[in-house]
Amino acid sequence: MTVTALRSSVITFHQDPFLVDPANSYRYLEDALVVMADGKIVSVDPYSDAGADAVVDAVGTRVPITHYPDSLICAGFIDCHVHYPQTQMIGAFGEQLLEWLNKYTFIAEQQFADKSHADRVSRVFLRELLRAGTTTAAVYCTVHPESVDALFEESERFNTRMIAGKVLMDRHAPDALLDTAERGYDESKALLEKWHGRGRQLYCITPRFAASSTDDQLAAAGRLWKEHPGTYMQTHLAENTGEIEWVRDLFPQRSSYLDVYDHAGLTGPRAIFGHAVHMDEVDFACCHRTGSALAHCPTSNLFLGSGLFKMTQAKQTARPVRVGIGSDIGAGTSFSTLHTLNEAYKVSQMAHGRLTAAHAFYLATRGGAEALYLQDSLGSVAPGYDADLVVLDLAPTPLIAFRMGFTQDILEKLFVLMTLGDDRAVRATYVAGVPVYDSARDEPFRYAAEPSALAPSPQTERYPGIPG
Repeated sequence: MTVTALRSSVITFHQDPFLVDPANSYRYLEDALVVMADGKIVSVDPYSDAGADAVVDAVGTRVPITHYPDSLICAGFIDCHVHYPQTQMIGAFGEQLLEWLNKYTFIAEQQFADKSHADRVSRVFLRELLRAGTTTAAVYCTVHPESVDALFEESERFNTRMIAGKVLMDRHAPDALLDTAERGYDESKALLEKWHGRGRQLYCITPRFAASSTDDQLAAAGRLWKEHPGTYMQTHLAENTGEIEWVRDLFPQRSSYLDVYDHAGLTGPRAIFGHAVHMDEVDFACCHRTGSALAHCPTSNLFLGSGLFKMTQAKQTARPVRVGIGSDIGAGTSFSTLHTLNEAYKVSQMAHGRLTAAHAFYLATRGGAEALYLQDSLGSVAPGYDADLVVLDLAPTPLIAFRMGFTQDILEKLFVLMTLGDDRAVRATYVAGVPVYDSARDEPFRYAAEPSALAPSPQTERYPGIPG
């Protein structure tokens, strides 16, 4: 049994602060000892022996305690909506959704027919997630099966929990990105059978959005999902007003954008709808009734001018909806969950809501796990949970260090961190108990399957070793 012990302050969420008093939603230990073994958290207790520098494992071996002073351990961040092929086009200038897809996205995604290109981008993508403290993500690949293999292969090396799938599109896209209802079903099924449940990898049936799939393809996706319980379904919903009008024209018999998916059998537990900016009460009630989840993508919604997510309405106590946070790279502008939470706070302010640090860090950890129906294994720092953790530096920059000197409690520290912080605040990222990212190492990344093996960054000008 491989044992690892960490000492630092710890915060973990065990209830939804949107539904209970936020003060009762989390546990905070100012000085804690976290013991992990074989990928799981064994114990989380106050650090009581000030002189101890090691713990003793089951066979009597002394295991050194890794101490992170002036830091905070929380559950690894969960990104509920992200496009790994768009890593290469993040920050593309100045369009709204539909124009942006045609001008940038569909051009970039055609390159993923080349497996070597998909391999290279997946390497960058996984490292940027880990650098940001993200240990689980719901990921869109492209229409090409090679893109799915590339992502899962790299995730397998790091032992991260990725939920991903081949994009389905059989209309309204370049010919090179189109499949058919039958081919999309067959290729998705083959990928699902290859990857779902292999190690920590999980498969997600992925129609891009209603406008790019015919009724036949949406029905085929619904059939495939029903045939394979425990798999996921992800797509886009009500992101942009022009998109909504287009979907209304394409599906005049349906009462709403969400009703298109509901009719096709694409709502229910483990369905994740990205954006959901322009929703009404009927839509929210449908999500609550079916157990469908929403991914709030604030940096993307602001960047493309799509609108403001209605968090207060989504989390109404009478019929709460599961909500997680999404970076939505590449319309989203940062892999950093801290930066994303900063923008989520501003969106709530503009939408006449209130997003405290407790609400925000819940969304990024346990809230994301609940959105993905993984709350029994991810999203909390507690015994029996997967040992996916992020160690946050509470003084990563001179300004933040100065500002922290004037904070009164842990929630104020968290708010400062999410307002002023970014990936520089991530000291280390642990995946199943292994420090796959450590900002203090000469080479920060290491594969989990081979802890001694370096996993150099593909940024070849900084980290030689990955072919460009």
